[in-house]
Amino acid sequence: MKCVSKVVPVVVLNDEADAKRQLSALAEHLPVAEITFRTGYAEDGIKYCAKNFPNICVGAGTVINAEQAERAVRAGARFIVSPGLSEKVAAVCKRAGVDYLPGCVTPMEIEAALELDITTVKFFPAQVYGGLKAIKALSAPFPQVRFVPTGGVDEANLAEYLACDRIAFVGGSWMMKGDTAENCKRLNTLLRTL
Repeated sequence: MKCVSKVVPVVVLNDEADAKRQLSALAEHLPVAEITFRTGYAEDGIKYCAKNFPNICVGAGTVINAEQAERAVRAGARFIVSPGLSEKVAAVCKRAGVDYLPGCVTPMEIEAALELDITTVKFFPAQVYGGLKAIKALSAPFPQVRFVPTGGVDEANLAEYLACDRIAFVGGSWMMKGDTAENCKRLNTLLRTL
């Protein structure tokens, strides 16, 4: 992925005030944000981020169809994340030159991603599907694949995940709960020690 960070915050935005508050906190500490398509404000949130926080590499998450992917790309998303693998979303991303991180947790899904020339996949929900132990097992037959675990990854197990060479980076929403600025500051401090 063109955006470089050990952690990608998963951000849910409801309106412009929410976007300003959360993205301001992120801009000080983390250079990337995955804005999810879980709310009606997602597209506008991506536009707001791209315009007002150009130092943040903004992406779209929870993208489940080509129409959402097209809207996200038009809004300024530099990467797209899906909970599963969609060939139609992959095609939109390929045409737009945007990174696509599809959710893949089984050998069949990983093989399907490889057939689309995708070698970095989201592993979601990580803890439900066996966490780091499963990722290490899948790495044996798929040495060319790097994983982005989300779901059950947090500050308590972050170092363990990032120590694995098969992990591209981790994602999550834990740092966006409560006092976002304080959480991001603490996370940034932690990342400097890893």
